[in-house]
Amino acid sequence: MFPGDPRFPYTSPLGQDCVPSSFTALARAALAEDLADGDATTLATVPRGATGRGVLVARAGGVVSGVDAARAVLVEAAEPAFAAVLGGTVALTGTVSNGTVVAPGDVVGELTGPVRAVLQLERTVLNMLTHASGVATLTAAWVAAVDAAAPEGHHVAVRDSRKTLPGLRLLEKRAVVHGGGVPHRYNLSDQAMVKDNHVTAGGGVVDAYRALRAARPELWCEVEVDDLAQLRAVLAVKNPPQQVLLDNFTVEDTAEAVALRGAQAPGVLLESSGGLTLDVVGSFASTGVDSVAVGGLTHSAAALDIGLDLV
Repeated sequence: MFPGDPRFPYTSPLGQDCVPSSFTALARAALAEDLADGDATTLATVPRGATGRGVLVARAGGVVSGVDAARAVLVEAAEPAFAAVLGGTVALTGTVSNGTVVAPGDVVGELTGPVRAVLQLERTVLNMLTHASGVATLTAAWVAAVDAAAPEGHHVAVRDSRKTLPGLRLLEKRAVVHGGGVPHRYNLSDQAMVKDNHVTAGGGVVDAYRALRAARPELWCEVEVDDLAQLRAVLAVKNPPQQVLLDNFTVEDTAEAVALRGAQAPGVLLESSGGLTLDVVGSFASTGVDSVAVGGLTHSAAALDIGLDLV
């Protein structure tokens, strides 16, 4: 279990190894689209009674995630409709925990059972593991970059966004946690975020925020600002938001924003977002912001290379 970051809500539950109901639905959909009537090649070349073991091996170094989603695939594959095509059930054993750092050649887990079933489930299992592990691995790289640059004694969180693949949000946000990051809201209802279009439609940043706070005073709220003038206005509100997002600020303006926050509303968290890359994020982290938001953690992560070797 990951402890999360006490400054932000809803982090700890994502660190637990479990099989959420959304993974069951995801596993069912993934099996249906890939398995169909069975693998023509496997069914033609592998003897019906053959049993064996497939070792899941990391081909590259990274951080493992998606183990529980892979397990959900095998649970769903044991249902009669799928098991009839597969010719039996497969067990996933010897797995490393989500969040484990692996090197090339390390074993991530093993699939055991009828060889026909192991080979037909290979890709669905690997799709879960490689995608989630890619997100976790990329997140870990960002965490390392900000940790190296943050002021001594100050932690800068790496946060994701709602820029997730449809149906994969929980898988991807859990992977961010396994990589050491801190997730933003999971949906539009559990937290509030006043963005630029809300500001435009709502008559200005302060009016938009006040309207949100009046309607939903209980919600954690983050307000996006485009410049220092908007930041000053938001920080001057009697009941300011928990967090302010500094959208496309320069490093210099970010440093000034941190100073303004310290003078006007020291309890408000500041987050940098927009145009951040691994090459430059350290400069922003060094200013003393509390977090950086990186949509690319989920929408642009390359899969971690994990393969299956039949032994």
